[in-house]
Amino acid sequence: MNNIDLSIIIVNYNVKEFLQNLLTSIRKSSLNITKEIIVVDNASDDGSVEILQEKFPDVKLIANKVNVGFGNANNIGLKLASGKYILLINPDAIVQEDTFQKLIEFFNSTPDAGIAGCKVLNSDGSLQLACRRGFPGPWTSFTKVTGLSKLFPNNRLFARYNLTYLDENKTYEVDAISGAFMMMRREVYEKIGGFDPEFFMYGEDLDLCYRTQKAGFKVYYVHTTQIIHYKGESTKRSNLDETKVFYDAMHLFVKKHFSSSFLVQIILRFAIVLRKLAAFVYYYKLVLLAILFDFIFYDVALLLADKLYTSSHWGGYPSEKLSIIFTIPAILQIILSSLLGAYRKDSLSVLKILYSVFIGFFIISATTFFLKQFAYSRAIVIITYALLFVLLPLWRIIVKVLFHLGVKDEAGKSRTLIIGTSENAVNLAGRLKNKFTTLHSIVGLIGNSRKSIGETLNGFEVIGSLENISKIIKENNINEVIFSSVDISYSEILSVVSNNQTENVEFKVAGSEFDFLVGKSAVTLLDDIPLLGISYNISGIPQRISKFIFDKAIGIPVLIFIWPFIYFFQKLTKQSNSFTKFVIKIPHVVFGSYSLVGPPVKRELNLFLGKIGLTGLWFTEGYDKNDNEEALKLDIYYAKNQNIWLDLEILGKSISKMFNERNS
Repeated sequence: MNNIDLSIIIVNYNVKEFLQNLLTSIRKSSLNITKEIIVVDNASDDGSVEILQEKFPDVKLIANKVNVGFGNANNIGLKLASGKYILLINPDAIVQEDTFQKLIEFFNSTPDAGIAGCKVLNSDGSLQLACRRGFPGPWTSFTKVTGLSKLFPNNRLFARYNLTYLDENKTYEVDAISGAFMMMRREVYEKIGGFDPEFFMYGEDLDLCYRTQKAGFKVYYVHTTQIIHYKGESTKRSNLDETKVFYDAMHLFVKKHFSSSFLVQIILRFAIVLRKLAAFVYYYKLVLLAILFDFIFYDVALLLADKLYTSSHWGGYPSEKLSIIFTIPAILQIILSSLLGAYRKDSLSVLKILYSVFIGFFIISATTFFLKQFAYSRAIVIITYALLFVLLPLWRIIVKVLFHLGVKDEAGKSRTLIIGTSENAVNLAGRLKNKFTTLHSIVGLIGNSRKSIGETLNGFEVIGSLENISKIIKENNINEVIFSSVDISYSEILSVVSNNQTENVEFKVAGSEFDFLVGKSAVTLLDDIPLLGISYNISGIPQRISKFIFDKAIGIPVLIFIWPFIYFFQKLTKQSNSFTKFVIKIPHVVFGSYSLVGPPVKRELNLFLGKIGLTGLWFTEGYDKNDNEEALKLDIYYAKNQNIWLDLEILGKSISKMFNERNS
């Protein structure tokens, strides 16, 4: 008979910060019981092993050389456990002071209990549904996959998987509990063994609970105590496809325990496809929206062109050719727009769609010489593309202004990752942040391993490693990745680029002396060219003429139709906001002392940055108004890249921001 009340087994994988918090909470929760703590580390490279050896010498540590999976690692710990009760707990959890005592008391008062779990909370205090579950038989799997369980969470028929129809503040027998916190009697382990090693991650807890019940024990959910579980921290720092691993585990469980596995296999395979499709649609929703709208407006333009032309001339489209005429040209235009970069997951670019419409006109026109059986009239092509030149940018501007969608564009800062954590890489990040002629928002640094994740180096946080860089790029909407050639080998650089070639990211390599960046389109010097004598876009004669027309074309109608109402409204109510202040200053634009878009103040530089503007990058970008250096950088960036379409997008973003401020 052993003298240890509780053996605590923790499988760790690259979550050293969470593991330290858990071990600290375990100390406070086990003052009145005898215990042993066994940590099985699954080849972490974030410094977990070193931290344990230094700060928690009383912990029994098994450091695996490779990641053997959650179930296998727990089995290693189970073989060493000698307690009367055994607790399997995830490292990204925190236990309450009474948790162990309450569970042991429950086992002492419930002889048929073989496994028990407590209430598991998310970090926001909500119940983590996986802490009490039903087995995924055919019907239960179907309701989960189709979403019926979420649609009818209080219905016993549809909500069997997560048992959401049961009161979370009561104790009762369940099919299964979560492997994040699972306490069992030693007799259970001695009778049925540990986890099935076929389960790499997910599903092994369901399988253990199922075998426990087959052996004559019961599984309970106990509401009288609780823990917090920061779900998914280990998987965030891996490159695993969690969705596929989860449903593969469900399939393995059903195949192992249910005779109707073929039906459930179909359901679960369908679930994987469905979840991946949903993730794809969510990630590329802006691209899909733009393609759909462009297709619709292309056909609308074709119909209008046909009516405008044939109302005074001859014929319409032959009915037998309509399906081709209204699909193929639109698809060709969409393909061309895509190749020219008009569709991005994070922006709706007005300039690029105009460019693609311009190119598309010549390509579609050329096809009329070769496909005469479908090319009804070149006049219709001309009218169609004249309409598209208005319709396609117009709907983008409306969506940006009214719904604030796709407002990230060429005017914004590049969301940049720096690959490297050395002093040189940190210095590179600082130089990019302070560079005047381009705008970089340094999202974070990427290390070679996970040891440095969470550290802050000269104000820049290490947010990932090379292994999970793909996730970091997606989750943070990164559009620029810069490699420090001092920190990373060229084979590693090529591997990262190859694995992320579909993410619409520009990759650059910083030279060994960190004085230039090599990208796919240009070499960028990091030392700013002196400002004296430099001529930017805004100083060119064509740009000045187009800007003059732009200001008058918008300013005069606003002055005539909107300004009087806003002026008298402000006088009567004595109220003002960003929008009313904007409109009140419109006369300055009409009479030439201001521009709609430009710097907020006159700069004392030997460089023309444009007239003072009612809006500008300083309005749309978040920055400290007292930071003159940041404001100057924004003004220089605008002057360098100014064109009529950039002004339109800045104006749209600014008005959208004004209305958001009014509604907040």
